[in-house]
Amino acid sequence: MFEIIKSGGWMMLPIILCSIGAMTIVVERFWSLQRNKILPPELVLQVWKLSREKKLDDTILRRLKTSSPLGCILAIGLANRHHGRDVMKECIEESGRKVVHDLERYLNTLGTIATIGPLLGLLGTVFGMIDIFSSLMQHGSGDPSVLAGGISVALITTAAGLTVGIPSLIFHRYFERLVDEYAVDMESEALKLIDILHGDREAY
Repeated sequence: MFEIIKSGGWMMLPIILCSIGAMTIVVERFWSLQRNKILPPELVLQVWKLSREKKLDDTILRRLKTSSPLGCILAIGLANRHHGRDVMKECIEESGRKVVHDLERYLNTLGTIATIGPLLGLLGTVFGMIDIFSSLMQHGSGDPSVLAGGISVALITTAAGLTVGIPSLIFHRYFERLVDEYAVDMESEALKLIDILHGDREAY
């Protein structure tokens, strides 16, 4: 493996750095975007019970705000529950946009890696081909097998770039879809709480 990396030349270094960065982001996102962390089960029901028992003081709201992304959205809405349904809904929508932005952390970087990985590989191959043909101009064609070997070495960076870029693109699309699903579910849960608090819906 080391010999293959070495054969790819200096362009293998940024490709390897991209692979390390992509792997780090993927592991971190899998850890951070667990459903139980984003949308704790039964949270809306628990909040409704606290509201019914008139226990939603500032301390509880602060704790709720830091507990989870859904908790943050609910806490913002509950803090404005005395200003009416429309204001409460508007505050929830504003906080929801910020929460979704936070959930998309590092995804832009992962998408960039997915784009530039194959391009770096192609650039490395172009440099390799330039070296090969420069050598041919200086020393003649010589043995065709040497030319074939040089081309295969030059293509190593393209293969490495694609190996980094394809999984990065797959995970980038997966996480984007996951965040979109969480955004829809959080909005649904928040609106459900609004309806419950204003008597427009039964609590489960």
